[in-house]
Amino acid sequence: MGNITGDGHEDKLTSLDQVIKETVNTLENGQGQLFTISENARNECTRLSSALMDIDEQLEAIDKELSTVEDNEKKAQTQVAKITGNFEKHTETEIKTAYEEARDFQVNLTLLKERRTQLAHKKKELETSLLSLKQTAEKAENMVSQVGVVMNFIKGNLRNINIKLENLQQRQQMGLQIIRAQEEERKRVAREIHDGPAQSMANVVLRMEFCEKLMDVDPNKVGSELKELKDIVRKNLQDVRKIIFDLRPMALDDLGVVPTLKRYIQDFREKNDIYIEINCYGQETRLEPVLEVALFRLIQEALNNVVKHSRASNVKVTVEMKPDWVRAAVEDDGTGFDLENLLSNTSGTHFGLISMKERIDLLGGEMDIDTKPGKGTRVSFKIPVVR
Repeated sequence: MGNITGDGHEDKLTSLDQVIKETVNTLENGQGQLFTISENARNECTRLSSALMDIDEQLEAIDKELSTVEDNEKKAQTQVAKITGNFEKHTETEIKTAYEEARDFQVNLTLLKERRTQLAHKKKELETSLLSLKQTAEKAENMVSQVGVVMNFIKGNLRNINIKLENLQQRQQMGLQIIRAQEEERKRVAREIHDGPAQSMANVVLRMEFCEKLMDVDPNKVGSELKELKDIVRKNLQDVRKIIFDLRPMALDDLGVVPTLKRYIQDFREKNDIYIEINCYGQETRLEPVLEVALFRLIQEALNNVVKHSRASNVKVTVEMKPDWVRAAVEDDGTGFDLENLLSNTSGTHFGLISMKERIDLLGGEMDIDTKPGKGTRVSFKIPVVR
């Protein structure tokens, strides 16, 4: 049986690739639209919350005025009663004035009560709308997450297409496309978080400072609470920026994989109170962006596995660059494990290792795990460099 060659085989692969791209693009567009719906709903929630605060302030002011007018109305009615019991002791002008004052207070009291009823009704409508919008935002966010799971599933299964590719270069290019799509999504999310929640929380701080000046009821307590709120918001702002770095280290584009790894490991060491040594060999050169991202993510995943499972005190990271390949290893002095037993376990606790293996396979690389219970673990991999 002869080999299948020619344009027919290539056209089939191209058509299949086109169908997959169109499917992923459709899902990405749907996810973007759902994200927009969620953001719009959240923004409207913020506006309605502000409107509710304004109504609460108006209701508080009306309640104070109602209390004053009710007191004055009672006094006026008392005066009218006194005059009514002693008409002969009062002039016609005094009688007229007393009745007019009582009537004016009654009219004002009626108008205030009507205004309060209207505001209370409006407040109830806004609260109902706010609840509905929050539910809409939550549903949209859940759907974004669900679409993301589907997209990851589809992208993850793209690796099966490699069976139909006839050489290593075709398989690697397919892997690069999958990783590029995943990293483009991460960059998009990072931009969204940076331009949205981070700026929004900064605006909240400014708004709270403004409210702090306006509050005139129990200012000591309110001022203290607002200051605490500002601290919380500032902390959240720092957390969001940290999330941005985790999603997509911008230094990776500017400096390359080795400087970014050194910075990441320094932060990782401080955060997890673990000693990490990094050694780099060979000439540090810039690789294709997708390959730099893959190398960074693989080492990042290996370090996360060390912290989660190994109970190690010392970790050694090695990166070696050659013109045709790049090799990396993460070695720890932790508890180690039985590799065969772990891989045969269906509980899913080895998902991180499987994910690393799949990513390395897609890049046409090799992965090796050397571990024994009580003897630590060494995870190493070698990936070819396509120029």
